[in-house]
Amino acid sequence: MHPKARIYADPVREVDHFDCLPDSLVLLILNKVEDVRSLGRCYAVSKRLCGLVSLVHDVYVKIDRVVAVDGDAEGTLNLSSPKPRSIFSHFLKLMLFTIIKPFHNMRSPNGTARPLFPQLSQHSPAQVLRNFTHVRNLRIELPSGDVGTEEGVLLKWRAEYGSTLENCVILGGTRVDRKPVGGEHEPALEDNGSMPESFYTNGGLKLRVVWTISSLIAASTRHYLLRSIINGHPTLQSLVLTDADGQGTLCMGAKQLEEFRENQLSTSACSNRTQVPACNMKLKYAPYVELPGGMALQGATLVAIKPSPEGSNGSHPNRKEAEGFVFGAFDGPFKAAVKALMKRRTYLLEMNGF
Repeated sequence: MHPKARIYADPVREVDHFDCLPDSLVLLILNKVEDVRSLGRCYAVSKRLCGLVSLVHDVYVKIDRVVAVDGDAEGTLNLSSPKPRSIFSHFLKLMLFTIIKPFHNMRSPNGTARPLFPQLSQHSPAQVLRNFTHVRNLRIELPSGDVGTEEGVLLKWRAEYGSTLENCVILGGTRVDRKPVGGEHEPALEDNGSMPESFYTNGGLKLRVVWTISSLIAASTRHYLLRSIINGHPTLQSLVLTDADGQGTLCMGAKQLEEFRENQLSTSACSNRTQVPACNMKLKYAPYVELPGGMALQGATLVAIKPSPEGSNGSHPNRKEAEGFVFGAFDGPFKAAVKALMKRRTYLLEMNGF
């Protein structure tokens, strides 16, 4: 008796639904990811993703640590260490480190032993971003602000750059407090809309000058450090460099980026930042400004800065555009502070380039 033959059905092949997605949809998803670390991990998954990751338009780079270079013995500057009091020590030796940590042990998806990013030993953001060839919108976040301030002091700035400074607005205050519960603040008797005489004698004006110069140096240093990224990515249309503390933001739009590439960069005498042109400044001051959310700002100061005609690079924004930049510089309660300060008396100052 012959044994009965058994018939086996062919195993059902599992369908990879991800492979069914068109490249355009996958690219749309990757653009929502933005984070350079997550994109780096996607880069190592497959040959398909390897090719698509390099085409993303929106990239976000978060810097966790700044380390010293050139054999400096200062060691590593990180989030857990105290904020450096000198913006020079913080920036003149800028070297970005752990943004590339996820890439460190990755290998090429084709199975070779060659690292995905052979230039990682340099730990340079420009070199990490070299693999992203179609970046249009780039946002970089530094671990902390650049200007050291005393506890409780508010200092925020926002600068717009092309090949040189175009606009800058600085908001400061000697103290941010919560308003007394059930009580109204009584304005000082000498607050008639003008700066009190004590503002000139107790160092108030000097402090505002220090805030202004320090913020401009921080902005020009950030601008100088972006040159290799801008020149290496001709597709860039928007670039924002901010910090985790929310202290300062440098922004460049499509027109500013184009103008940056077309004009020679003017560096300062120390050759580690862009030269700050001669500027006209409008300073507004209020001893006390109430903020939304039950907060109040003491010694509130607003400084709006534009290059003087001889210090500008041929661009002359009209008054409406300049005021629009000031009003839109900050969000939340600080936007309300700007609105209140814009109603105060204006004091005009001039500053030479440096």
